[in-house]
Amino acid sequence: MNLLALSGSLRATSSNAALVRAAARMVPPGVTVEIYDGVAALPHFSPDLDVEPLPAEVCALRAAVGRAGALVIATPEYAHGMPGSLKNALDWLVSAIEPIGKAVLLVSASPGGAAHAHAQFSEVLRTMNLKLVDGGAHVFSRAKLDAHGEVVDDALLAALRDGLARLVTTS
Repeated sequence: MNLLALSGSLRATSSNAALVRAAARMVPPGVTVEIYDGVAALPHFSPDLDVEPLPAEVCALRAAVGRAGALVIATPEYAHGMPGSLKNALDWLVSAIEPIGKAVLLVSASPGGAAHAHAQFSEVLRTMNLKLVDGGAHVFSRAKLDAHGEVVDDALLAALRDGLARLVTTS
């Protein structure tokens, strides 16, 4: 099985990007992870652009989602909501067939938690006919990172490993 993992944070030193990298290292045997890093390159969504020929960046996103058996999405919370860049990526997927019915593990590493962003994000994913693992999200109040920007918190890594196992089982 192939998973697609993406971070909704555009920060170079993002804790959410670190969660995505950790997920890629911790998947069960026989599972591969493709990390999608093109969120910042997507054009602003417009229905006028959602026609053939699609922008190349949109084609790449949809193809990556199509190759995946399930998705891992890490999102920060900005002003009690999901980042606009991540919502933009989802908007490009609304009219696509590739994501329909896919399971999603939604995680976050936000210092203040991400309850508002996850509630918002969960509603959008359900509307798009995606299946949330455990019916919701795994929120880690703060990811402890080492000097190289990698997650080192054993409890967080164990919870992430458990969520990934449930994602694979659900898919």
